Amino acid sequence: MDLHTVDLNLLVVFQHLYNARRVSRVAEAMGVTQPAVSNALARLRKLFNDELFIRTSRGMLPTPMATELAEPVAAALDALHGVFNRQVAFDPATSQKAFQIAMTDIGEVHFLPRLMHALGEQAPGITVSTVRNTAINLQEEMAAGQVDLAVGHLPDLTSGFFQRRLFRQKYVCMFRPGHPLDRPDGSKAAALSREDFERAEQVVVVAAGTGHGQVDEFMARAHVHRNIRLRVPHFVALADILHATDLVATVTEKFAQRSAQHFGLRYVEHPIDVPDIQINLFWHARFHQEPASQWMRTLLFELFSE
Repeated sequence: MDLHTVDLNLLVVFQHLYNARRVSRVAEAMGVTQPAVSNALARLRKLFNDELFIRTSRGMLPTPMATELAEPVAAALDALHGVFNRQVAFDPATSQKAFQIAMTDIGEVHFLPRLMHALGEQAPGITVSTVRNTAINLQEEMAAGQVDLAVGHLPDLTSGFFQRRLFRQKYVCMFRPGHPLDRPDGSKAAALSREDFERAEQVVVVAAGTGHGQVDEFMARAHVHRNIRLRVPHFVALADILHATDLVATVTEKFAQRSAQHFGLRYVEHPIDVPDIQINLFWHARFHQEPASQWMRTLLFELFSE
């Protein structure tokens, strides 16, 4: 195949369609009409002699060939992006760039204080906005450059994305000081038994779109009985709730450490062997060589990798 006969814009359409799975979303992201996207797909099918994407009730699902092409297409577009942006210098000390980073509220508690302090010293003109991946199509918006980075446990961000491990953390049980499960002398509570945990009234954070849902799934598979009295959609009020009640929560150890420091809460080893959660830094392959993205990724890794 001669490259001069290939419209490279077709690869851009391919990548958008692979990530978004819907013609309407691709058209909106690229600022073109849906018929234009459909026409490009027809040309791609002819070019590769394969259907590439099959229309289903769940959107345009990739064929095995499309899945095989996804990585090399992403790498090719990333290389082209690097060619056309090689001369774009990035000076963090003078940059006014606005970064969009996807993270949860518990991520904001852990990452933002240290990140903003570091930016204040190294890059005073850079601003940061956080977004929830539950409110957007994260794959599509990162592919389009509308979201720069994502931090968390995000198993759906695979093809077309780079990731780098920051840390792993385990889950613990957290409750107020003086709780019936705490030691009466105020010393650190002993490890709970499974029976203690199942009897205790619990508050559960139903954090949709995050890796913390694995806790509920694991306990259901392990047939753990949970006496759930309260469900909340985020972590922001959890420490206040625990401080005022006899409820018990399953949380990550880093969140428990911070809550113990600021609210005087207690935490102990979890009686259920809940799998650790790995927190990664994600970015789209299109921006792998972008200087601003590289700088921010390096900063985040230096601040938070363990």
